[in-house]
Amino acid sequence: MARAGGNEFELPHRMKAWVLGGPGELSLIEKPVPEPDKAEVLVRVDAIAVCATDIEIIEMGLPALVDGGPPFNRNFTPGHEYMGTVVKLGATVDEVEIGHRVAVEVHAGCGRCARCREGMYTSCLNYGYAKKGHRANGFTTDGGFAEYAVNHINTLVHVPDEMSDAEATLIVTAGTAMYGLDAMGGIVAGEGVVVIGPGPIGLMGVGIAKSLGADPVILTGTRERRLEMGRKLGADAVVNVGREDAVEAVKRITKGKGVEYVLECSGAPNALNEAARMVNRGGRICLAAFPSNPVPVDLAYLVRNNIYVFGIRGEGKSATHRAASLLKQKRFDAKMIHTHTFPLAEVPTAIRYARERIDDAIKVVVQTRNA
Repeated sequence: MARAGGNEFELPHRMKAWVLGGPGELSLIEKPVPEPDKAEVLVRVDAIAVCATDIEIIEMGLPALVDGGPPFNRNFTPGHEYMGTVVKLGATVDEVEIGHRVAVEVHAGCGRCARCREGMYTSCLNYGYAKKGHRANGFTTDGGFAEYAVNHINTLVHVPDEMSDAEATLIVTAGTAMYGLDAMGGIVAGEGVVVIGPGPIGLMGVGIAKSLGADPVILTGTRERRLEMGRKLGADAVVNVGREDAVEAVKRITKGKGVEYVLECSGAPNALNEAARMVNRGGRICLAAFPSNPVPVDLAYLVRNNIYVFGIRGEGKSATHRAASLLKQKRFDAKMIHTHTFPLAEVPTAIRYARERIDDAIKVVVQTRNA
């Protein structure tokens, strides 16, 4: 039994966990509850959201997006957008207490390479090598489609008592959008931002950008329901690209000036070329999504117009903590994008809803514990 601050948790020796066999082969099994090591904690997973990257990993099999990483692990548990309760502390841990509610970032860098020393732990040069200290929950190390998961203390983000479990699973999504704006390195307040693609990261990008004072915030996409959500999250204008050319619409809305920043969250093949024509000279573009296959890009246009292009991998540079603060302050209503909930036993159904967008599913949450 773990005990602290009046909280008690009976910790079993085994737990239920979904594991990946071959591509598309998920099985619910029992396996040992993991033990936290130095600078780690054991988290009881209370809720986890389904991400498009989870679906890609499950459908492709492992190694999952790891370049030259570890060998295939047939006992691997996917899932990375989760929150829960700290139930056991590893050696030397005093940054959190048993009973604390936390959301969990994906990446814990090795802490020893040049990128980690710069704070770019999502670009860790030892990516995929746990023996050197790197962890990527649900990518290279076990994730959250289970009852318990081990996490490094650097990945923990405090969840306030008044925030629901489902909303807390969106903290990392919001953190990714925040990191995208951070990566572009601008002022944002008083400057124009276009968000391409009203998926979860794009919608969070609208809320974050508006919270930071961007003006105007323009959201482009094809689904009217999602565009309307974008309005509720703070978009000053929305553009249905099935009815109007996105570049022309941005020029119209900005009276020909264009915007300073584009956060690209669609992964559409021509998105970068369109983004380049939405920004003004010296503008900045961040790619938070990417096409499945190589695409042609008008590099000459980028160079002639001194346009900067950035790419991000998930949530970085502690942007998740800042995003969590905005959610805590209720600067925007993140929870509106949570559309469906399933229990742990129905993970395959949750994944199918997310993949096929059944009932226009946006953020599908697996509630692993009764709220």
